[in-house]
Amino acid sequence: METLNAILAADLPDDPPWRDVHVREYLAETVPGERRICWVAEDDRLPEGESEIFAAVSILLLGDIGVLEVLVLPGLRRRGLGRQLVAVAVRRAYLEGFSTIGVEVIGGTPAMPFYESLGFEREYVETRSVLSLSGVDWLALGEMAGGIAPGYQIECHPGGPPEELLEAYAQAKLEAQDDDDLDLAPRSSDPQRLRDSLQTLHKRGLKPYIVLAIHEASGVVAGLTEVVVPVQHPERADQYDTIVVRAHRGYGVDRAIKARMLFELRAAEPGLREVQTWNAHDNVSMLKVNAELGYLSDRDWYDYGADVAQLVQTLEPVD
Repeated sequence: METLNAILAADLPDDPPWRDVHVREYLAETVPGERRICWVAEDDRLPEGESEIFAAVSILLLGDIGVLEVLVLPGLRRRGLGRQLVAVAVRRAYLEGFSTIGVEVIGGTPAMPFYESLGFEREYVETRSVLSLSGVDWLALGEMAGGIAPGYQIECHPGGPPEELLEAYAQAKLEAQDDDDLDLAPRSSDPQRLRDSLQTLHKRGLKPYIVLAIHEASGVVAGLTEVVVPVQHPERADQYDTIVVRAHRGYGVDRAIKARMLFELRAAEPGLREVQTWNAHDNVSMLKVNAELGYLSDRDWYDYGADVAQLVQTLEPVD
């Protein structure tokens, strides 16, 4: 945690630091069928019983892709340590039979030229936006929450949707499966995987809030929005998916469910100060909704990808 906070202070100085709560669970718990393997670089000069982590690398193995994360203390960068750690993780991905590896990179940080120098190619870009709850116009937000067309019922489900809505919830999630981005965090779109995902969130110390728009005539989930409040940094929540089923677009569902979510968070999470979300540049409708809610663009985030076999060759040590 100390290493992570030192890196956050350098790369994302406006982000809240992590608290030492469920950090191990956050790192160790995965959805069934996924695995995370981690390595750390420690200072071996310290007395027995003391430890300082200089750097760490982890690889999440899921589906047909490995997702990489590398952390190096700012004062130790550009010394080859990150390259060594990537080589270790890529070799493991190769031995596990994975052909593709991806990594999420924060714009404006040294990670961009680092990964590009190794041969990673940019696949996708999205913008992070942050909403400060202290600046929300709650009167206007109330009008947005009530601005949905007749025939829809909005429900909030802290912790996750009830069992009887899981099938309809999963069907709505399928609407997001045709995105063109390199999917480093694949969505759950069947009932059992949704159950597993929700259980994993709770184990990792992430409290989910789900707001649904139910079409009253058909009973289908017409729209959904998800926010997670991490116990590790409860001052800032993470907005996950917001989806409106195509047949129900144009009825104010997106604005209504996101506005309702903010009211629910204000009531249930008094320590919450901000909500952050990520959107593709071509998602014009959602960017407009976020602007109306009061979100402000922060910085770009990039998905990079690379061929595992080529990386193994690139990173082979040279005598």
